[in-house]
Amino acid sequence: MQIGIVGLPFSGKTTLFQTLTQTYLDSAAAHKQDAHVAMVKVPDERVDKLGEMFNPKKLVYTSIEFVDVVGLKRDDRNSAQFTNTFLAKVKTNDALLHVVKTFDDPMYPHSEGSIDPVRDVAILEAEFILADMAMAESRIDKLKKQIQKTQDDRDKAELAALEKCYKALEEERPLRTLDISPQEEFLIRGFQMLSQKPLMVVLNLSEAQLGERERMIEEIRTKYAASGIHVDAFAGKIEMEMAQLEDEESEMFMQEYGIQESALNRIIGSAYKTLGLISFLTFGEDECRAWTIEAGTNAQNAAGEIHTDLMNRFIRAEVVHFDDLMKHGSIQACKDEGVWRLEGKEYTVKDGDLMTIRHG
Repeated sequence: MQIGIVGLPFSGKTTLFQTLTQTYLDSAAAHKQDAHVAMVKVPDERVDKLGEMFNPKKLVYTSIEFVDVVGLKRDDRNSAQFTNTFLAKVKTNDALLHVVKTFDDPMYPHSEGSIDPVRDVAILEAEFILADMAMAESRIDKLKKQIQKTQDDRDKAELAALEKCYKALEEERPLRTLDISPQEEFLIRGFQMLSQKPLMVVLNLSEAQLGERERMIEEIRTKYAASGIHVDAFAGKIEMEMAQLEDEESEMFMQEYGIQESALNRIIGSAYKTLGLISFLTFGEDECRAWTIEAGTNAQNAAGEIHTDLMNRFIRAEVVHFDDLMKHGSIQACKDEGVWRLEGKEYTVKDGDLMTIRHG
């Protein structure tokens, strides 16, 4: 899973990148590259608990790749626009994380001349929509010319799907809010529409704004309720300092500022919700491991995440939920209590399921 971090100049997106990835970029390095990339292990206490219980040779966590993408540029009319470099980087991301600055800073004045988080969210939303419209319009024109010559049914279906998207974009509706059938989704998937990508907005707060965190989040959430946007917040300067501390010091720091959870845990939690993801677990003497799948995945397809042979030769899945294992203390106790069970290929895997795959 890859998440692109975007935002207006000096919004704090590179600060968030450094906080999440526990990396440090000096100011010169931060502006030399078009993007910075780092892989982060997804913290999961369930994997830690399984490690304590089964003492495996290794623990394996799922991971997320964060990409700090170069900010928007200004054109001759002094309006925000996407560069080709920006478009190339964000099109491949699974989701986008838009960092929005919420406070004045004389050293780094806001590119729009004033602080207005609602406006800043709208700026990027509008740019996503305009970029998608330009791409869709170009493809629609080409398809119409092709259909006149070939009368190809697939081209006609693609044209209909794109025209449906274009109509929504004309109405300033991001495509993530559009009801698209699986067939339509298949036909337009290759275009990697920006306004279709899951979007998280993260408000960059000052230390003085920490007490207003929930109110500020709710303001943006209410304003964009129909846009399918998930909203969170972080205190950039403070949380970047926290990320560089040892665990014990970091916890003391969090208590001092009333921060309940690290930015990494909050953002990853938001990413999983936004993308509709869950994790199931496997365990044994060799390793205890978390695997990420889409919510609603059946047992056979979940087995395919481990290895394609397990999917192709799937017979049954031995399943017990992590909470039940913690409650009863062992696999044998779970069997005795009737919470360990065998499930077939169509069983819908739940977040926190421990699975052992029986295969031919």
